[in-house]
Amino acid sequence: MDLSKAIRTAVDTGKVSLGIDGSLKRALAADAKLIVVASNCPVERKADLQHYAKLSGVPCVDFVGTSVELGIVCGKPFPVSALSVIEEGNSDILSAGETA
Repeated sequence: MDLSKAIRTAVDTGKVSLGIDGSLKRALAADAKLIVVASNCPVERKADLQHYAKLSGVPCVDFVGTSVELGIVCGKPFPVSALSVIEEGNSDILSAGETA
């Protein structure tokens, strides 16, 4: 599965929340189905995201690229350090969480 393509499909057809703060809130509330974190996300923030996602039972996947690359994949003109998938739409992104 191509994670980049699945992310773009989820952004276009589903419901996602962009940013570290939004993803943290979604992890705490356990209403995200998957969290994707860029490789250059600040270490402390990444640890917080992974910790709260684990407590809530939400899979957390590492994106191989940087936040700028993740932003481009999402079709945004700004960096995206993390995103949470609320509804996957037509994508198969949730299968990425099963392998994490």
